[in-house]
Amino acid sequence: MPATVIVGAQWGDEGKGKIVDLLAQDSDIVCRYQGGPNAGHTIVVSGETYKIRQIPSGIIAGKQSAIGAGCVVDPEVLVSELDDLEARGHRTEGVLFVSGNAHLVMPWHVALDGARERRLGRLQIGTTRRGIGPAYADKATRIGIRVQDLLDPKILRQKLELAVEEKNVWLERVYELEPHDVEEVVATHLRFAERLASYVADTSLLVHRALKGGERVLFEGAQGTLLDLDHGTYPFVTSSSPIAAGAAVSFGIGPNRIDEVLGVAKAYVTRVGEGPFPSEIEGPANERVREIGQEFGTVTGRDRRCGWLDLVALRFAVRVNGITSLALTKLDVLSEFAELPVCVRYALPDGRETEEFPSHQSDFHHCRPVFETLSGWQDEIDETLPRAAQSYVSFVERALDVPVTLVGTGAARERVLALG
Repeated sequence: MPATVIVGAQWGDEGKGKIVDLLAQDSDIVCRYQGGPNAGHTIVVSGETYKIRQIPSGIIAGKQSAIGAGCVVDPEVLVSELDDLEARGHRTEGVLFVSGNAHLVMPWHVALDGARERRLGRLQIGTTRRGIGPAYADKATRIGIRVQDLLDPKILRQKLELAVEEKNVWLERVYELEPHDVEEVVATHLRFAERLASYVADTSLLVHRALKGGERVLFEGAQGTLLDLDHGTYPFVTSSSPIAAGAAVSFGIGPNRIDEVLGVAKAYVTRVGEGPFPSEIEGPANERVREIGQEFGTVTGRDRRCGWLDLVALRFAVRVNGITSLALTKLDVLSEFAELPVCVRYALPDGRETEEFPSHQSDFHHCRPVFETLSGWQDEIDETLPRAAQSYVSFVERALDVPVTLVGTGAARERVLALG
């Protein structure tokens, strides 16, 4: 179909990068629609590993790639990724397009992000401390600096002078941190401007023309549904909208232009940072899943918390995204276990049980998982799924009323089975 959104159906880290890389082979343009360098995609191609934080994953496949207005861009990270990709033989100019309306992550955003987390102490949200939240906050209060500002040295200096003056007050007087020197910031960003000018484009028009011309457009988000600012487990969320509708907003197209929504979920579930996690695994199995699945953050390196598959949360993701099919990744990680608990309902504090995701945070924070135990297969997954693995996939399909069309069985691009 011409336009497909790939969306994380859990708390992020579902293996979206691999699925994007796979589907990018048959796409014309790949578009990143939200987030910044706070979340990464790990892609393994021909034994070579790429860890991408800012640029859409499609660039590895040589596809046109676009960063939408809904993203925030750290120019230092972007330049570093461009240099690394070019050093590894990938062409980027004329391939990558960055929306002029996307906002920049500035040095003070990073400093403020870390300082605020430290001040919150045990109440901290668990951000990646990459400045994403403060950058989106400045966007919302209309004092942000945009990518297109890099193209006008006069406007850039004016905005930087005002921003540095205000942010230094916070850094020095509130958080007792070193201030930023405006001349140094201006000089640094003028160098970024020189490097990035040729990549700035009207990405809304680019995607509109691609769709009008019948080209195949793939939209990728970072993070996952349960980290959505409006619909996720607030306040333990990100600062943008990872859900599928965010793709239309970020690229300035009507929602009726989206044809398919592919949800990506692990065969179990993980989350990074703070916040409630009903199906979190207790005991040594938690560490075993983390070890087998190599559950460490692409950007931060932090240990991911591991849980058994949560169908209540996944059903919620299907609903709010309009997911039409599902990719179930890392099924091979479960091959070691003789029994596989799956969370099918939540037990609420008042004694009721529900298959639907609680709308009130207190219910969610205090709910308990109700598990149904399925048989494991304890066998390697090769070209076909063992019978018990087939039953596991079928159980998920029936519970969600959504077909599982792809199953991930390893890290490499080719380790994906197409079903149906």
